[in-house]
Amino acid sequence: MEIEIKVPSPGESISEVEIANWFVSDGDIVQKEQEIAEIESDKATLPLIATESGQIKILKSVGTAVPVGSVVCTIDTSKKGSMKVAAAIPSKEKTSDSGTIGKSAEKAIDTPVPEASIPAADAEYPDVKVTPVAQKMMDENNISIDDIISGLKKLSSREVSAVLNAGPGYTPPKTSAREAKRSEDRARMSVLRRKLSQRLVAVKNETAMLTTFNEVDMSAVMELRKKHQDEFVKKYGIKLGFMSFFTKAVSEALLQFPMVNSRIEGEEIVSPGFTDIGIAVQTGKGLMVPVLRNTESMSLAAIESKISELAVKARNNKISIEEMSGGTFTITNGGIYGSMLSTPILNPPQSAILGMHNIIERPIAENGAVIVRPMMYLALSYDHRIIDGKDSVSFLLKVKEGIENPVNLLFGGGDPGRILLEI
Repeated sequence: MEIEIKVPSPGESISEVEIANWFVSDGDIVQKEQEIAEIESDKATLPLIATESGQIKILKSVGTAVPVGSVVCTIDTSKKGSMKVAAAIPSKEKTSDSGTIGKSAEKAIDTPVPEASIPAADAEYPDVKVTPVAQKMMDENNISIDDIISGLKKLSSREVSAVLNAGPGYTPPKTSAREAKRSEDRARMSVLRRKLSQRLVAVKNETAMLTTFNEVDMSAVMELRKKHQDEFVKKYGIKLGFMSFFTKAVSEALLQFPMVNSRIEGEEIVSPGFTDIGIAVQTGKGLMVPVLRNTESMSLAAIESKISELAVKARNNKISIEEMSGGTFTITNGGIYGSMLSTPILNPPQSAILGMHNIIERPIAENGAVIVRPMMYLALSYDHRIIDGKDSVSFLLKVKEGIENPVNLLFGGGDPGRILLEI
């Protein structure tokens, strides 16, 4: 019996996707629930799953644009054990340098096996282990470990293939000196990257984007984390980071400055009465922005937990379109990569984005004395068509106040004393 595998719908607004990768070869035996391919839309990367076990016949090649609902491969369920079963592909080795799985030796993927079943290396390389697939290829082509490379802890079929493709007379380099190279790699841009490129250009052309800056003293938040981190982890099972404080501070500031939380639709200004904060996450496929819903009503623990959950999904390409749609504001943290200062670009149709940066101890003046504090630069990029300078500066100042006095976040960003005195 032959069954068809069709492209699932990634979301209501998406009618076409692209085949990003095949993790199996044409003719392989696949298992039910095995991930056999990746498909890309202009918003996310999604896996294609085998619905039954059997022999696969691939109908659409990598890079092909296909409509949602079209058949990309078939599975012959009558052939479940007559051929080699496609190996599970480790996430970091799913594709070759060109982004596709090659043929012949380049296509063989080593199946992890228990250590006892890995053939022992020769006496000259006692620390090197060779996988069964690599050893078979070496034996068939009369190649020794010394012919390939020395010093590796493990050889896979990929290294053996590199030697075979180099042709006869290949001699592995014996020196660590770097050789001059003039080669170039070419790879087709993914659908996600192409769409991101278009959106970035559109933002520059269609908005009046400006950026305002401020700096924030991180002492209070750092001290609070240090004092209660162990107790927090013990109760919630997750570490208390900086992002939850900034998300909470931004949420309170947005409620006080609703224009920063607004967007333009045609000739109308839409101002949500809630705060859905997007957290920018860098992945191997590009920048993704999972969205936390109703952050104004979330606790710090709930924010930390949700950020962690969505970030893992994004990096593993398991996040859904719905989880990245509908944000009213975005936070991006270039500081984790060492950025001192930058101007973040808007995430349309949102009208503002906050950029966090690295924390550096700097001398500052306080009460007439010079002291050293852990400081962070903040950058707020905003669309000047809808947000005036006064609102943008005041909003960023309110975020700064929330971080420097985190207890105020319990009182909607207001001063506890003034609230107590009802003034």
